[in-house]
Amino acid sequence: MTTPLDASTQQRVDQWLSGNYDAATKETIQHLIDSGNITELTDSFYRDLEFGTGGLRGVVGVGSNRMNRYTVGAATQGLSNYINAAFPDQDISVAIAHDSRRMSPEFARLVADIFSANGIKVYLFSALRPTPELSFAIRQLGCQSGIVVTASHNPPEYNGYKVYWNDGAQVVAPHDKAIIAEVNKITSVDDIKFEGVPTKIQFIDEEIDAPYIERIKSNAVNPDVIKRQSDLNIVYTPIHGTGITLVPRALDALGFTNVHIVEEQATPDGNFPTVKSPNPEERPAMQLALDLALSINADLVMATDPDADRVGAGARNHHGEFELLNGNQMASLIIYYLLNAWKDAGKLTGKEFVAKTIVTTDLIDQMCERYGVKCYNTLTGFKYIAEVIRELEGKEQFIGGGEESYGYLIGDFVRDKDAIASCAMIAELTAYAKDRGQSLFDLLMAMYQENGFYYEALVSLTKKGKSGAEEIQQMMADFRANPPKSIAGSAVVRIDDYKALTRTDESGQASPIEAGKMGIESSNVLQFFTADGTKVSARPSGTEPKIKFYVSVREPLESKEAFDNTYAQLKAKVQRVIDELQLN
Repeated sequence: MTTPLDASTQQRVDQWLSGNYDAATKETIQHLIDSGNITELTDSFYRDLEFGTGGLRGVVGVGSNRMNRYTVGAATQGLSNYINAAFPDQDISVAIAHDSRRMSPEFARLVADIFSANGIKVYLFSALRPTPELSFAIRQLGCQSGIVVTASHNPPEYNGYKVYWNDGAQVVAPHDKAIIAEVNKITSVDDIKFEGVPTKIQFIDEEIDAPYIERIKSNAVNPDVIKRQSDLNIVYTPIHGTGITLVPRALDALGFTNVHIVEEQATPDGNFPTVKSPNPEERPAMQLALDLALSINADLVMATDPDADRVGAGARNHHGEFELLNGNQMASLIIYYLLNAWKDAGKLTGKEFVAKTIVTTDLIDQMCERYGVKCYNTLTGFKYIAEVIRELEGKEQFIGGGEESYGYLIGDFVRDKDAIASCAMIAELTAYAKDRGQSLFDLLMAMYQENGFYYEALVSLTKKGKSGAEEIQQMMADFRANPPKSIAGSAVVRIDDYKALTRTDESGQASPIEAGKMGIESSNVLQFFTADGTKVSARPSGTEPKIKFYVSVREPLESKEAFDNTYAQLKAKVQRVIDELQLN
């Protein structure tokens, strides 16, 4: 049959059918042609799977726009070429980890083979491991780069991989664009060196696990509290992911003896059979854990995503119901606890700092100011927080940091968000609250009483296809051309435009936001600040057909008893902002 494909798509199909690809791949392509499945054939071949600034991500399957042996191979060959050129006359090594997804072990081994075929020493985890441990391993082993095969909390049909540099952080400029350029030079399957060199591949596990757990244990700031509250009633679920390998072990190492695993989700499984989405930001993903927590009267419930870099947590509120804390709340609580602990221990010298993203709650900035600790704000993405840590290494000391999307970091021995260390710290601060006759939620309310009640909401609008992309661009253009003069009854006193890298005050005077400053570069983000402390951020997604609006409002919290009324006021104010700005 004649397939009604456009010329470039047809060319890719023909290249795969005639090129040096395996027989099974060619049979699958021919079956798509013979069955007339033009939609699937087009989606599989209409473009090359893009190697972005963070690496690869796509649906697993056959074709140039899919995650498979050949697209992963081309990306790894390009990366190998770049690493060899970047570190001439050095003994180069890389570390590789993978999650529980379909094809993750196979892709990890494939990547190891290609690196080794290019003369690069490979440290390959013998079984699935969390993403933050890969970051730790790079630094521990003195590697020049690293790969973790994962698609984070994407649906089951996806896989991908993230690329890390020698500081254990995801690649940033100038390496990100330079790696992409090298990957794009791999235009033929014949350019890829598939034949691995077994003598250059070393399997690792306990020699990294043990020191990593020890470093997490060293994060504890109140070990005596943990001893007194060792029977803290904890429910944990890895949601079929890598967290099962180390979260229970980390909690045990700290001394927590009463940890209950959600058995239905304990076995690693890339199909994620018990959830629609393995994302701890969504309540349904944590429902089994919440059910167990209710049945055993737990103090704390925690869930990690498949590659264990994000964690969701919940505790009983002042009405006795289990409430899930959002990313802003948990990031704030962690920093609140650490700042207090460092102050009490006499460790605040004026050289300590916290780092967070510009769309994460300003409550953290306010608390840092109270304690005389610097708070650095970066663009969205933990690689920018890692960049700040790297730039300040040896000059200032990193306490912790986080982002609103459920990613947190304590200490600097990992350079990415770390759900293993975060679970340990969340358990500790829950034990600290219980030791004082409080719940985790009581601690949250105490923080709000001291610093103000900050409430944040995320509005995410999906606009698919070419017309959707154009609509998103038009929305941003309209906001720039006609910015709001007031929001929810309060005058806009400042506008930050990260695309133009300008900050405009209430008089209309513009000043530059310094490009090249740590964690800051040109990015299509707009922020509006009002006189009463309301903040609205607009940011088109770089990876999905979405535009995201982050709304933050605040009010004083006079007492614990005033919580419900203040909360209702803040929610109503957020809704007013959404309606006024037509964010729907």
